[in-house]
Amino acid sequence: MLPQIIFIVFLVYSSFLFLISYFTARKSTNKGYFIGNRQSPWPVVAYGMVGASLSGVTFISVPGWVGASHFTYMMVVFGYIVGYIIITKFLLPLYYRLNLISIYSYLEQRFGYFSYKTGAFYFLLSRTIGASFRMFLVINVLQIFIFNHWGVPFWLTVILFILLITLYTFKGGIKTIVWTDLLQTTFMLASLIVTIYIILDHLDVSFSDLFIRAKEAGYTEMINTDWRNDRFYLKQFFSGMFITIVMTGLDQDMMQKNLSCRTVKDAQKNMMTLGLLLVPVNLLFLFLGASLYIYATDFGISLPNLSDDLFPMLAINYFGPAVAIIFFIGLIAAAYSSADGAITALTTSFTIDILGVNSDKNRSENELKKVRYKTHFFISSLIIIVIVLFREINDQAVIARLFTIAGYTYGPLLGLFAFGIFTKKALNDRWVPLVAILAPIISYLLSFFSEYLFNGYQFGFEILIVNGLLTFAGLFIIQKNKND
Repeated sequence: MLPQIIFIVFLVYSSFLFLISYFTARKSTNKGYFIGNRQSPWPVVAYGMVGASLSGVTFISVPGWVGASHFTYMMVVFGYIVGYIIITKFLLPLYYRLNLISIYSYLEQRFGYFSYKTGAFYFLLSRTIGASFRMFLVINVLQIFIFNHWGVPFWLTVILFILLITLYTFKGGIKTIVWTDLLQTTFMLASLIVTIYIILDHLDVSFSDLFIRAKEAGYTEMINTDWRNDRFYLKQFFSGMFITIVMTGLDQDMMQKNLSCRTVKDAQKNMMTLGLLLVPVNLLFLFLGASLYIYATDFGISLPNLSDDLFPMLAINYFGPAVAIIFFIGLIAAAYSSADGAITALTTSFTIDILGVNSDKNRSENELKKVRYKTHFFISSLIIIVIVLFREINDQAVIARLFTIAGYTYGPLLGLFAFGIFTKKALNDRWVPLVAILAPIISYLLSFFSEYLFNGYQFGFEILIVNGLLTFAGLFIIQKNKND
């Protein structure tokens, strides 16, 4: 009976999103789709972006990750705060001053055509992979616990899920997403808090008692002092800082929501509020992870092969039907929150940066809208393909794979924007794509041979920093001489 109930909950929740879409997408224009006519209230954006920042990866993967990495992820989260400060101080004023819709058009103004297309390409690559990974994590759980019972193939589940997201976002875009994210963040956090309460009730302990048990078991360890380890605390901190800069400040999805705020000051307040909210929220998710492992130990439950399966397994099989439903509500909210903004941002970037429709003054509003609709469905189809393929190769915690791949795909963006903002040098623009290709390749080789080359040192998420530095160095080499 549980699969049927969960499916009904899924349909009811989806109906709420379509209702929000109906009211927000009426008389929507291209400008409304791209930047919400710059009328979004910043408190709503800030709160909604909590859910978008967490996604299904945090909801499932972070709690499961506690078994191997304990609370060391908090050093990454503390690094986030510094990253948000840098975004607030340097990037948001730049984007508003230039009145950007796509943030990658800055690269064209600063360096030229090839730099612009290179930046847009790496965003499209990064966000397509990242969004697909996040959505796979959630859709796979829905598949295992709902659709497998009815013999529905995985690929059909993916199509159904992405089609629903496509339909409620293709008209309103960011104007709709700002408000649907509000709903989704609420359900995600409610699910987190209720689950912790249920665990406390089942174990018959208080919050403080369970925290003491987590501490005694070693789960609350935040600082790893082994400099060779990929979870060394300084590596985690600086990785978190740069992950935020690239995956928020240089990411069209996250910045598009900020650019929908009325003024740059509103966007800055939104960004800093988001940064501060993420600290207690991530700490709660880590505490949930420790609680899950303690629960499994106390009741003699065998741990799953993949840590990502721990939370779903316990919530559905051991916590009772009510918690299973609450878990799925949070999961569905996390999935929608990950997907809707990503599809909108990818559509925006592909439409403006690749097709160049924003610079075509001869097309009418309706003609541009038709191009945007087609692009929206094309992006959705692409994500469906990537999700289905990813299922065949997944063999580790998605959050670890996500940050690792981000290190290679976002590195060139980090180097390009850093060179543009912190130097006044011009570039031989035609050589920029070569630099952006070589830097990730060299980074990968350094990571692969790091233990041999650097006395046992293991690269973790800080490979992003290395990649950005290599890109920056390459750009320095191809800078224009004064006589050029």
